[in-house]
Amino acid sequence: MTDIFDELFSVILDRKTNPIPGSYTVTLLTDLDEALKKVGEEAIEVVLAGKGQSDERLISEAADLIYHLMVALAARGLTLDDVRAELAHRRK
Repeated sequence: MTDIFDELFSVILDRKTNPIPGSYTVTLLTDLDEALKKVGEEAIEVVLAGKGQSDERLISEAADLIYHLMVALAARGLTLDDVRAELAHRRK
């Protein structure tokens, strides 16, 4: 069974390979600066939500951050497996 993170990353990679005009993901994939700006904005929103907003808001902002981070990784030609490998390396 595919994990939702792998499924989402697969969709992002598909948008990179098969761009759909008007797609928000495609827009971010073709403008790395904008994708990275969104990562920064979403990271701030996660912090603010974690400091005093509802659990639902924190979850929503975390999902936004993860999505934008995945797009930034894909734009750079990196994968979730690259991140997994780094985390595994750090665990040792």
